[in-house]
Amino acid sequence: MAWIGIAGFGAALFLAMCRVPVALAMASVGIVGSIMLGDWFSSTYVMASLPFETIFPYGLSVVPLFIFMGVFAGHSGLSENLFRGLIAFVGHRPGGLASSTIGACAVFGAISGSSLATCATMGKIALPEMERRGYAPRLAGAVVAAGGTLGVLIPPSILLVIYALMTEESIGALFAGALIPGLLAAALYVIAIRLLVRRNPDMAPPTAYVPWRGRLLALAGMWDALLLIVVVIGGIYAGLFSPTEAAAVGAGGALLVAFMRRRLNITSLRNGMLETASMTGMIFMILIGATLFNFFLEQSQLTETLLHWITAADLAPGTVILALLVFYIVLGCFMDSLSIILLTVVPAHGLVTSLGYDPIWFGVLMVSVVEIGLITPPIGMNLFVVKGVAPRISLADISRGILPFIGADVVRLGLLVSVPGLILWLPKVLGLGF
Repeated sequence: MAWIGIAGFGAALFLAMCRVPVALAMASVGIVGSIMLGDWFSSTYVMASLPFETIFPYGLSVVPLFIFMGVFAGHSGLSENLFRGLIAFVGHRPGGLASSTIGACAVFGAISGSSLATCATMGKIALPEMERRGYAPRLAGAVVAAGGTLGVLIPPSILLVIYALMTEESIGALFAGALIPGLLAAALYVIAIRLLVRRNPDMAPPTAYVPWRGRLLALAGMWDALLLIVVVIGGIYAGLFSPTEAAAVGAGGALLVAFMRRRLNITSLRNGMLETASMTGMIFMILIGATLFNFFLEQSQLTETLLHWITAADLAPGTVILALLVFYIVLGCFMDSLSIILLTVVPAHGLVTSLGYDPIWFGVLMVSVVEIGLITPPIGMNLFVVKGVAPRISLADISRGILPFIGADVVRLGLLVSVPGLILWLPKVLGLGF
């Protein structure tokens, strides 16, 4: 039966790469495969009940709430103030505008939880400013594309929430585990920028020095964004809120910020709610498809068979992890991150935990690898987002400019694999999931 599971997995991948909507690809393969492996009546009964059971759980309410928070944080202009505030502090340094973009992406990513939203929002703000100050187009585009990936890693992250729901792991522990890797990613991106600018200063001319009075005024303009992050993430870490309650607080806080900034009216409220509903519906449809597909994989006993093969081949656990990482990086060149996680998370989670690895460590590592795929040519989603925001920058330029940032990601990945404490230390200190 495992061969049917492998064939079904290959069929789902093929359909997704042929641009069939991933929800439809997984659902169709799951339904057909389940009927092949079982009898018609029992299979159709399960297929009829699974979609409701997939989206019914209370824990899934964090998804629309965090999306709502990110949407209205974007509408309220938080990203603009974050960018201006960081420019005031580091804009005069070599590559300072690019480093400010990375910092603003990290903070806005912590609010939005979405890579594409972070990339699109900061691209509209940072790209014109960097081009006006004489930045090389390939560096400007690559900085926004790389900075956008921080939205899927720095908590709250939609991908980490999906991983937790699919594997029944602790959302709070995953958020805590991803914090240090997220900050490490931002730091390595800034180091990559500094090395590039040191080698070729003409790529990133410095901006004018801002005195401390101007810096303090810029910092004051960032207070609401920083407060929103501290309340939401700090509340989870301190045990004041559950992740679901924190999402509700964040959604209400983003709405309040938009009202205080006079960015909230009937039109923006309607558009924001429609955007939230559209993104939530898309994610829930993919979740339903993934559940049907994973039910088929369980019937085929694919995970158990893979574990048996690995045991028989006497492969070291580290070799298996390395193979999984290479697989995800290659897959990320052709598929979007959400589809990859939903398509592979259940068998991969079962395999990795059977080998004795911590599921929290693997969850953060998995999201980190998928993040690399977002900026890996030829199909890195963030590259196309930047191209859409700035059509004047060629895709070839963005692809060349992104290579140093992919190198920074590979360094970070090596650190996370060789030093698991970078992920597991904070959850253990906070007593989350342990």
